[in-house]
Order: sequence, then C-alpha cells, then structure tokens
Amino acid sequence: MQQDAFYQTPVTYISLVQKMSAICGGSDRLRLIPIGKSCLGRKIFAMGMGDVKNATLMVGGVHGQEWLTALLLVRFGEDIANAYARQRKLLDMDICKSLDEKGVWIVPCLNPDGVEIAVSGAKTAGTFGKFITRISQEFPGGWSANVRGIDINRNFDAGFEQAVRLWEADGITSPRPKGFGGRLPESEPETKAIVNFIKAFDIKKLLAFHSQGEELYYSYGEDTPACSPFIAQMLAASCGYTLCDPTGASAYAGLKDWFIHAFKRPGFTIEIGRGENPLPIQELEPIYARLLEMMILAVII
Repeated sequence: MQQDAFYQTPVTYISLVQKMSAICGGSDRLRLIPIGKSCLGRKIFAMGMGDVKNATLMVGGVHGQEWLTALLLVRFGEDIANAYARQRKLLDMDICKSLDEKGVWIVPCLNPDGVEIAVSGAKTAGTFGKFITRISQEFPGGWSANVRGIDINRNFDAGFEQAVRLWEADGITSPRPKGFGGRLPESEPETKAIVNFIKAFDIKKLLAFHSQGEELYYSYGEDTPACSPFIAQMLAASCGYTLCDPTGASAYAGLKDWFIHAFKRPGFTIEIGRGENPLPIQELEPIYARLLEMMILAVII
C-alpha cells in the first residue's frame, strides 16, 4: 500500500509540480519540461523517459473534477521512473529494455486552472473569480472546464462543427462549468499546448485519462487505425474495462479524436473508476492496482 501522503489528499497544482520535480530530479534518465501555460499562466509540465522521440503519451487532468487522473498518472510516473532509474522490472515486466526502444511522456494535468477551481474553489481563479462564482451558481454541479468556462476536451479540431450543432441542440451555447467547447477549435492555451507538444515530439500513441465508467474508447470513424481494435482489446482485457463506441457530442472534438484524425495513429480514452465525479481519494489505490498492468502494456506494445 502506498504510504506517501501526496497520494492521500486531493491534488493541488503546486504540490503536483513539486512531486513531479522530485521524481525527475534524482536521475539523468528522466526529463521534466514545460509544454505551455494555462489561461492563468500556470506552467503545464510533461515527464519523459526512454526514447522520447518514439513515445506513448499519457494525459490526465483534462477536466477539473477529474483530478484523480492527475494523481493516477503521477503515481504511475513515479513507479516507472524508479524502475527505469534502478534498472528493475515492474510487475515482472522488463520495462527498462522497452523504454530504451519506446519512450513515454506523461502530462498529469493539462488543465491546472480547472483542477484548482474544482479542488479549492473560485478564490484560485484570480481575476476570473467573480465569473467562476456567477456561472457556478447558474450551472451547479462542479467545475470541469478551464478558467474561461471552456471544456478542453471539446476544443480540438476533429468534427468540431458537428459537435457545435449537437451542443446547440442541447442548449449549450456559452461558457459554463462543463460541456461548452468554445467558438473555435484550439482556442484555448491548454489545447494549443498539447497539440504543439504532440506535433513536436511526433507522438506515436496516445492515452487520455478521464473519469468515470470503467470504459475504454478507441475509435474515430474511418480514421481509426487498423491496429487499434486489437490494442484496445489487449488493454481492456488486462484491466477488465468495457470497450465502447462514443455517441452524440462525445464522438467529436476530443483529444483522442483529434490525435486519431490528425495522425491516423492509435488513440484511446480511458474512463477510470465508477461513481460520481470527483471520485474519492480512497479510490486511487484500487484503481491504480487494477490499471497498472494496462498502463505498462500501453507503453511497451
């Protein structure tokens, strides 16, 4: 059982960055780089190890209320970094040999402003504080968007026009805590940061972590790579998650959708856990234990 207090309390972005720095500071095999900034100027970081120009990318913290995904990815990053630095196996798998050939990048928190709002409230939103308070009262139910009220996972350039029509049919036409993807694709600095990073490092495979549902998504219409169903079946079998096809507005404008559309490479959305967001911190260790093998497989296959 993990005893580190960091994994026993809801994440704050300062503590998250400090933890990432501590993980990467002890070995020259690890890299920690800023990939961009949030609307409020918080740096968005990526941890890298192995052959980072031939790498799988894992992204979490896309939605504020889904902050458990950020802790999950840092937890995985720490375990895989320790194994790699000490040249040890992880779950009896030779992850070190694999990393010398295929690297991994981890972006635990793409939406630091949204996570801070979800965990600590509007007081963390600077000059947006009154705006956050007002629309939170107008649309209660918790905060998932970035500080401008834009849902980052509906802000990517993949079927964006179709998505807009579906949002409008549901009455979603303006910034709010969740569900509104903006007026234009890639309008948000967080979206631009991950798009530019993926292009710069020529990412070969993507896993975007969300919550909840214990589901795995892998398709984006005719752009879905031929190898994706097989990989998805392997990943789902290792953790017992259900393979699903997206429907409605969820079928467009997401990070996974854009990656598949832009590169014709395997991309996956992993919906961790079950329950209501935010999932309780007590669920971190059971979820991690269930997903660890799947996450290792995602890096090495």
